[in-house]
Amino acid sequence: MGWAALGRRAGGGGRFSPILSLSLASLASSLILVVLCLLTSAITLATFIKAEDIFEEGKSDKEILDNLLLSTRYDKRLLPPVQDADFCCGMRRPGDALDAAASAATDGSSASPASPAKTKNIYTPHQHLRTHLRGTLTVNVSVLLLSLASPDESSLKYEVEFLLQQQWYDPRLRYSNRSRYEFLNAIHHHNDIWLPDTYFIMHGDFKDPLIPVHFALRIYRNGTVNYLMRRHLILSCQGRLNIFPFDDPLCSFAIESISYEQTAITYVWKNDEDTLRKSPSLTTLNAYLIQNQTITCPIKASWRGNYSCLKVDLIFTRDRAFYFTTVFIPGVILVTSSFITFWLEWNAVPARVMIGVTTMLNFFTTSNGFRSTLPVVSNLTAMNVWDGVCMCFIYASLLEFVCVNYVGRKRPLHNVVYRPGENPVTQGDKKREPGGSQAPGSGAGPNEIVTCTNCGPNPCTHAANNGCAAEQVRKKEPPHPIRVAKTIDVIARILFPAAYAIFLAFFFIHYKSVS
Repeated sequence: MGWAALGRRAGGGGRFSPILSLSLASLASSLILVVLCLLTSAITLATFIKAEDIFEEGKSDKEILDNLLLSTRYDKRLLPPVQDADFCCGMRRPGDALDAAASAATDGSSASPASPAKTKNIYTPHQHLRTHLRGTLTVNVSVLLLSLASPDESSLKYEVEFLLQQQWYDPRLRYSNRSRYEFLNAIHHHNDIWLPDTYFIMHGDFKDPLIPVHFALRIYRNGTVNYLMRRHLILSCQGRLNIFPFDDPLCSFAIESISYEQTAITYVWKNDEDTLRKSPSLTTLNAYLIQNQTITCPIKASWRGNYSCLKVDLIFTRDRAFYFTTVFIPGVILVTSSFITFWLEWNAVPARVMIGVTTMLNFFTTSNGFRSTLPVVSNLTAMNVWDGVCMCFIYASLLEFVCVNYVGRKRPLHNVVYRPGENPVTQGDKKREPGGSQAPGSGAGPNEIVTCTNCGPNPCTHAANNGCAAEQVRKKEPPHPIRVAKTIDVIARILFPAAYAIFLAFFFIHYKSVS
């Protein structure tokens, strides 16, 4: 009323009322805006103060992680920011010195650039959004072998259990030194933290873990993240089956990022280790691993050349003592047992047949039972050579007995009588000297070939009517079949063992040198 009366007294009547009302509305809006700005500033200041308070001693690791992983400051869809393209190994923050120096300059303090007390602990959302042009994230990898299962000879597969450790640096996850925790156990925040999308290539099959929880996730004060996974793989190995079982199978597996190229993520072996770390109990569990190496995937072996890849090679050896005790030594015993028939009489048919057939059947049974566990391949292997040659020797000894028995049973020519230890003589109407001896030169026809004992410096053979009738002559008769059979046995006693010994020396020396 007062303002209206004043307006009327001023002579303006009611024409100034709308203008005055508009001024009052503008003034009220300005006051409301100022109040909102003050409230926003107070809330923001309280948020920063609270962010500082989350690192105070007494806060649990869950509370710290809950605040670190707020959507306003952390987005797991983004790669950890990398400020230095040459930054390696994730063991220090690249901008620690610069941030400390900037903080000291702003505060006017005299703290040194490297002083951790002046390091910023609050990560401003989207302050360091990472692009491929601002550096490459380095992921350190190490492998700890836990156990190796016995190999499967028929499929060339080995079971390997190991721990895969990955380590990288994420400045968004740094927390203050005022916290009493050296690291935060983030196992229950596994789905809220950025993790490398590492996958295995060239391995085989996975086996389900024995326990539900098979990983560990730790976050250290400086933002270093340590991710540990337990893996149980069935490796598909590469062996030189043409020299089986003298080959050393090579089992390999590799790790690679499935979505980030090498310009975004680079995998390196931690501390440049060239061999795998092994559990202390590994040597007592398995004795087949002879060598291992950790390398960067060769270009020709890499599935995708523009992706960072690390490779693990496990070189195994076969248990040669097992093959010697179950294959080679029994084979040698059976083959040499078949040679015993050469020292038996030519007409010992039951004994020689039993030895030959028994050794052959035993060898077939032994080789077939063992061959069922071997890999089925189309090429010739060392085991095929061994089985084939040993079977040939056993079969040849059996054929030798058949030949000896056949020759020994043949009817002798010219009615020759076999007398052990004496020369063959002719049975018939012959003049004999007193005592049963045959008169010299008697019984020889004019055209028969005789042996002259004193026709010169050396004995000779010629016709009986060549003027040497006065000499002592005796007929040259063909050898008796029994003597031929015994001669064959004598030759076999030397030839078969010598040939088999040469084969054994060549077989083991050759395949040993090839392996």
